[in-house]
Amino acid sequence: MTTAPIPEHHPLLVVGAGLGGLTLARVLALHGVGCTVLDRDADRDARSQGGMLDLHEDTAQAALREAGLYEGFRRLVQPGGEATRVLDRHATVHHADDAEGGRPEVHRAALRDLLLDALPAGTVRWGAQVTAATPLGGGRHEVRLADGTTLTTDLLVGADGAWSRVRPLVSDAAPAYTGVSFVEADLTDADRRHPRAAALVGSGLLFALDQGKGLLAHREPGARLHTYVALRCPAELLDSLGLADRAAARRRVLAHFDGWDEGLRSLLADGDGPLLARPVHALPVGHRWERAPGVTLLGDAAHLMSPFAGEGANLAMLDGAELAAALLARPQDPERALATYEAALFPRGERAARESAESLELCFGPDAARRLAAMMSGGWQDGAA
Repeated sequence: MTTAPIPEHHPLLVVGAGLGGLTLARVLALHGVGCTVLDRDADRDARSQGGMLDLHEDTAQAALREAGLYEGFRRLVQPGGEATRVLDRHATVHHADDAEGGRPEVHRAALRDLLLDALPAGTVRWGAQVTAATPLGGGRHEVRLADGTTLTTDLLVGADGAWSRVRPLVSDAAPAYTGVSFVEADLTDADRRHPRAAALVGSGLLFALDQGKGLLAHREPGARLHTYVALRCPAELLDSLGLADRAAARRRVLAHFDGWDEGLRSLLADGDGPLLARPVHALPVGHRWERAPGVTLLGDAAHLMSPFAGEGANLAMLDGAELAAALLARPQDPERALATYEAALFPRGERAARESAESLELCFGPDAARRLAAMMSGGWQDGAA
């Protein structure tokens, strides 16, 4: 007769080694409190981590200060990355601003590495794909991994993104398609090989918007241009593109931009490497839940929104820092700590999600370039993509 292995017990389990979960782990570690972070990837380099992020003073930058990593972050800032341009399909410039403000740009992968390198060895458990989480009573939970391993924990944090395995413990809400999809493309060595496209993008961020669609491009380190080809379309359209045949897929996507400036079209037409399709989903604006013992959410698991307010990564990092602060302030009363954290989490998530939804409608509505330019000139900052 065999006996079942005794489940591993962890006082605090964080599911997801994204920016929010890592910020939580780092702030706790800075104060001598350990946790285990589970991530499904085989290692930190298993997949691309995305593109550029603009980090806001009152959210991500504040979190980095709490994590003791602000100076390290400043060394990662992309020079000139805050420059913003808004064009229409004819490449007519409606807005151009090269000023440095309070939202410096960094690459997501570099920022994630900064956080990972600041954690005690063994904090992140790679190759740990969570398949289910079950309440055990008294605030404890059981977490099952794809390899059959079972873990238990006194406190479970879902930092596992849009399709969170932890969210169903507190909410039956599910992300819904926003009606907008991205096809991502890259141009490498752009200043030398693609000078027209490089000049249009400049040193920072380009919005080219018209006819309910757009080309949104960031300059990345190493003279790389990363473009989000944005279409307002049924989600099924992405399935018809046949991305495995790169040349044919580019032609199909480019057909949506007939009549657009050739320099803008070249952001996709001349791209290097594979295309990546990404439908944009969001949780309902104002998503919240009743206090559930021993579990909470942060980042996209809590308030997934479109990228058109530039708040996703910023809020995830602030969530992580504030959850850590609440737990550190009440080490003997985690339920009160979670209630305090969620009381601030819900309204700020709702504000950002509403702004994001409104910005999406603006960017893909009528006269988008002129209207976005007018908003930016009135003080609105970049943030999409």
